[in-house]
Amino acid sequence: MSTEPLPDTLSADAAGRHGHRFLLIGKKTIFSYHLGLYYVGLHAFQMITTFELADALRETYLTDLAAHEDQQVYYSLFSEGHWPLSGITEGTRTSLPVELERVTVDAQGERDFTRIFDATDAGCHKADVVHYRPLDPEAGYPDYVTQLVFGRDDEVHLAHKLAGAPNWDEVITTLDPQGFQPSDLAPAATLTVPSVKDPHGAAPRSPLTTGTRYEGRIGERTVSFTAGRQGWWNHTSLNKK
Repeated sequence: MSTEPLPDTLSADAAGRHGHRFLLIGKKTIFSYHLGLYYVGLHAFQMITTFELADALRETYLTDLAAHEDQQVYYSLFSEGHWPLSGITEGTRTSLPVELERVTVDAQGERDFTRIFDATDAGCHKADVVHYRPLDPEAGYPDYVTQLVFGRDDEVHLAHKLAGAPNWDEVITTLDPQGFQPSDLAPAATLTVPSVKDPHGAAPRSPLTTGTRYEGRIGERTVSFTAGRQGWWNHTSLNKK
């Protein structure tokens, strides 16, 4: 097992290998959230899915998360190769090589990717994709903060629904979610938080405050949640041209 530090980039590692990165979100069911880049065609997609993970990789992730849960620490899978994500959504790709990384953030906001589990294969199936769409930097901004809802059972996560660029990318886990239905989670429903204005740009910090209770709308239905642990944050490399 390697603990080699990797640079602050979403598409290449220290050896210059290029590939995709997927954030790991959740405990009971582990979701994978693709790290999108507006201006890199291969990565200009917002995607949420689940992978079949090796038991040893899963246990490494859960153990390391438990040790760092109160810190700004994230977890990603690096998958080497210039392969299109559409291979997953179309069912032509059924596995991918992955390496587990711990992502730490310093006081200046710089990210370090440290490999904590070496390469193994993960299974993927188009039926497990709960959200997939291309990013459009020319799209307009919504009036209010808008989220994608995903998860399973009582684990409900929110990913910021990426509209125009520049923007910020974030995933949080909710606490005490109320009013959510299974059909909200797969495919990922759109939730609006009417009490929080969209910043219309690359927000320097999350508009949702950890520990604060919010009401949201899914269609005409009201739901509520408390903002919990942040599983990803990026307002820099997301927008680089």
